Amino acid sequence: MKSRPLVVTLSVVIALVLLTGSCSAGFIAGRTFGDSLPFPAGLTAPFSGQIPGLPLGKATARPDDTTELFKPFWQAWNMVVDSYVTQPVNKETMMRGAIKGMLESLGDEHTSYLDPEMFAQANAELEGTQYEGIGAWVDPSKEYLTIISPMPGSPAEKAGLKPNDKVIAIDGNDMTGVDGEVVRQKVLGPEGSKVRLTILRQGQAPFDVEIIRSKIQVPTVESRMLDDHVAYVRLFTFGRDTTAELDKNLKSLMAQNPVGLILDLRYNGGGYLDTAIDVASAFIQSGVVMYEQFGDGSRTTYEAKGGGVATQIPMVVLVNNGSASASEIVAGAIQDRGRGKLVGTKTFGKGSVQNYSPLVNNEGAVRVTVAHWLTPNGRQIDKQGLEPDVVVEITDADFQAGKDPQLQAAIDLLLKSNSG
Repeated sequence: MKSRPLVVTLSVVIALVLLTGSCSAGFIAGRTFGDSLPFPAGLTAPFSGQIPGLPLGKATARPDDTTELFKPFWQAWNMVVDSYVTQPVNKETMMRGAIKGMLESLGDEHTSYLDPEMFAQANAELEGTQYEGIGAWVDPSKEYLTIISPMPGSPAEKAGLKPNDKVIAIDGNDMTGVDGEVVRQKVLGPEGSKVRLTILRQGQAPFDVEIIRSKIQVPTVESRMLDDHVAYVRLFTFGRDTTAELDKNLKSLMAQNPVGLILDLRYNGGGYLDTAIDVASAFIQSGVVMYEQFGDGSRTTYEAKGGGVATQIPMVVLVNNGSASASEIVAGAIQDRGRGKLVGTKTFGKGSVQNYSPLVNNEGAVRVTVAHWLTPNGRQIDKQGLEPDVVVEITDADFQAGKDPQLQAAIDLLLKSNSG
């Protein structure tokens, strides 16, 4: 099956990486239309699992039962067209406003209308794993562009951006009401250029952060052997090359006969759906990994592929509020299947599937939520997140001192279980 990129936003952490260029790391800007490649923004969003080619509706007449329903609409339309004080009215603008209002009435932050200009900007295709930007995974589907997590060592991380920070203005320009995809594009820029972000953080007054964009190399996999012979693997994203890199790293670690393994998914905003299934399959031998549930109650089941490199070794998964989408799929499968414990803090909660469909006459596109991700036990991820089995916080003091109590808790848990 062809990999499906996610929608750009988060899905979606403490650093903004605005990249310009193309991206193979699905989550870096993982948004796609049809079979186009995902594009980076330096900011990436949690992976929405868009379904290419899924029709959202045809430009044809509806059944007669809508005729009566739409009488008030046409009555209001005609009143405005005939009587509004400033004539002539712009019927095209009115039509777009009607579509926007219709989608907003659903109360779903991920379902929205993109006018032609927004759609053109959001549909830019980019390739590659190196970008110029600030380096962060973001969620563009909310009221304001929201930081999911920063990339390690990025300008965004160094500037102190944190998960759930909201970008309410760029270079002094208010972003209220501006589509998140367009905001993400505005954060992009060439190496050496400056961008001033006005950030809204819970419990604080809005403040400005000035960031100098740079070239960003999107990380994928990092691994090493820790003390006490515990294997450690960190995934930064679920990109095109992640499966092969993870397999290579796991084989190297497993050859050293570790007593346990830690999978670190903290600040991992997500990526390709197929990569998420591949990653889960590296640790789960068989059975359900996740369900995709549609509005009519039907489900698509995704199962482990078999032949995983690390399906028997004791393991712990590290998660936090920057773990989103594909990360939550993997962590939820490992938790539900009893394959390992989750240690850290509650995850982000991004598990809905959006499809983008262009409208006729080049009138933009609509983004509609068509499904939700469910864990093997049927738990909904979206807006719920995953609760860790062992809750461990990291304080600012820990961070400043270079301490990682979550990692230490994971090591202790593995050594304890290994000793019986």
